[in-house]
Amino acid sequence: MKEFIEANHQPMVELIESLVNIDSGSYLKSGIDRVGEVLAEEYKMIGFDTEVHEQEHFGNNLVIRHPEAKTPEIVMIAHLDTVFPEGTAKKRPFHVADDLAHGPGVIDMKASHATALFAIKALMSSGSEAYKNVVLVLNTDEEIGSVASRSLIERIAADKKYALILEPAQNGQLVSERKGGGKYFLNVFGKSAHAGIEPENGASAIEELARKILKLHALSEPEKGITVNVGLIKGGTSVNTIAPFAEAGIDLRIETSEDGERLDRAIKEICSYTETPGTTVEVTGHITRPAWVLTEESRRLIDIIAEEGAKLGMSLKHERSGGGSDANLTAHVGIPSIDGLGPVGGNAHQETEYLVVSSLTERTLLLANVIERLSGG
Repeated sequence: MKEFIEANHQPMVELIESLVNIDSGSYLKSGIDRVGEVLAEEYKMIGFDTEVHEQEHFGNNLVIRHPEAKTPEIVMIAHLDTVFPEGTAKKRPFHVADDLAHGPGVIDMKASHATALFAIKALMSSGSEAYKNVVLVLNTDEEIGSVASRSLIERIAADKKYALILEPAQNGQLVSERKGGGKYFLNVFGKSAHAGIEPENGASAIEELARKILKLHALSEPEKGITVNVGLIKGGTSVNTIAPFAEAGIDLRIETSEDGERLDRAIKEICSYTETPGTTVEVTGHITRPAWVLTEESRRLIDIIAEEGAKLGMSLKHERSGGGSDANLTAHVGIPSIDGLGPVGGNAHQETEYLVVSSLTERTLLLANVIERLSGG
């Protein structure tokens, strides 16, 4: 398989280039669906079937497997969406300088789609039938919490023995635990008035939102791994008008399910009343990802992957991450899970995001060997 993967290094890079140069921000359905179509066609050419789960507002989720994969034991998950707005790919198209490839979503996680595809191709080329032991879920809203794809992921994962999540390697290592989190959206309604002539007739939604932000941020307990962050705000109509409307997006990160339940209640309590006369509020949202805590079953899976890595001269360790992923969901339904199986890179979600191109061969071979090992090879 090593020879096959090395011989296909350039086609892997070319596939990544084609994916990176398609804008696929979480809310850009047309772009996400285009990325999905490219990958579905690649899998079709090697005999795999794609089951399309259509969505009205988000991109269509894909479930991909070989027609002879009757009872696959491994679920592999990779997301199609990025955090970048439409137009980013044109502004910053894929390019390679020395051993680093750049472009929107190159490491998070379009390069992982190439490693998944070519790991399966390598298995097929070697005569192994381990590719029949895999089902892939390509979801379209991971960057915004996998809210619309969660039920699909949990349903597909429920009867599997292993979950391999293809987020990029973290500092070159595996990821074995992640914080849980929630997303909340707060709307504040006030009353407009001229700010100079009759401010007393208005009720400022922005003032009320400001009061809420201070209380929400005060819920953070960094020493316990709990953070509440108002990361998006919008409101008002003009600088000389008392704001009739304001809104905010709230991000919650927690270490345990118990903390999640407690903070969920606290956020909703703060958003249940107003202090600015004439304003009203409404809040939506909930815990979107339960905390992922390392279990003995997942630890055994890590040991297997580390052993396969050692055979390739890799010294693989595992670590926690403050960010969430779809491993939170597979672990929540009791499936031994491991994350960070994608290639090596860094600066995800930034203009300087990069992929270490030379890591593609090693990480693809590792993934192929792990699939073979977990399938009894």
